[in-house]
Amino acid sequence: MNFAMWRKALQVIPEVSKEEWGRLDIISKWLIATRAAVLIMTFFSAVLAGIFAFHDHAKVNPITWLVLVLGLVLAHAANNIFNDYTDYVRGVDKDNYFRTMYGPQPVADGLLTKTQHLIYFAVTGLLALACGIYLIAVNDGDSLIWLLLGLGAFFVFFYTWPLKYIAMGEIAVLIVWGPLMIGGGYYVLTHNWSWNVVWASLPYVLGVTAVIFGKHIDKLAIDKAKKIHTLPVLIGEKAARYAVLAMMILPYLLVLALIAVKYFTPVMLLVFVAAPTFLKMYPQFLKPKPEQRPEGFPDGQGGWPLYFAPQGFVNNRAFGTWFMLGLILDVVLRLVLPNFWVM
Repeated sequence: MNFAMWRKALQVIPEVSKEEWGRLDIISKWLIATRAAVLIMTFFSAVLAGIFAFHDHAKVNPITWLVLVLGLVLAHAANNIFNDYTDYVRGVDKDNYFRTMYGPQPVADGLLTKTQHLIYFAVTGLLALACGIYLIAVNDGDSLIWLLLGLGAFFVFFYTWPLKYIAMGEIAVLIVWGPLMIGGGYYVLTHNWSWNVVWASLPYVLGVTAVIFGKHIDKLAIDKAKKIHTLPVLIGEKAARYAVLAMMILPYLLVLALIAVKYFTPVMLLVFVAAPTFLKMYPQFLKPKPEQRPEGFPDGQGGWPLYFAPQGFVNNRAFGTWFMLGLILDVVLRLVLPNFWVM
């Protein structure tokens, strides 16, 4: 077991040669194939679903919450595997396409055969499905949870094609990480649908959407040539950069609004601890992506030729961490002082 590679693959998308790949254990290979470093965004969404339940004084079964977290992370992992497979069979990842530049593409780089890649997808997807079936079973076959499971499967199979091709990929991310993961996860845990939770999830979800927006700006020219009409391709590079900036600023304003309407207590001002990270990132989004890697900017392993995406990821990780910590403290404060800052 290569524990060092496990840790590395959870932090970056490591570059590996075919010889190195052959010496890796199955878990290391799975972590690399699923681009496990980005699964943290889904982990945060799943955990937030439970914290919002505590925020609203609901009783949460810890086993159900654990299965929810595991199922959503596995579903995201399955989507990443299927994304690479779909792009490969459609010929997108040929001729040194952008995806093969910033991390290993298992099939395109000859690390896995198409059959092996599909086995990885099938096993990961079936494990995610098993978690979903368990959640349905412990909720007495709730029809809304069946619907949520079906929607999740739809986005796993059809995000890469056709949604990404028709400028719906970014909107799909906004829907999946917010209403579906956090709102739906909250429903699974509490048996209640809450639009308040959906709205309150937006400060975190906008950060996730900014990451995918940044990635699509990074590969805008290549996507345009390949006739992959992402939203940045549709609206143009400058408008897309400013859209990302808006998605980085709006979460802070939404937190202030949610404090004003007393859904959050003032302890959620803790998110502003992440503001210095944003202030380091925003100047780069005011200018087009540089032609060459800037001095000091990381190369490979989730770095260059990605430029806006990793900066969006760092910003989201900082904001998401403080958002989660703030929400936990918000829950504790409401337990200690139940009449404080009541709506």
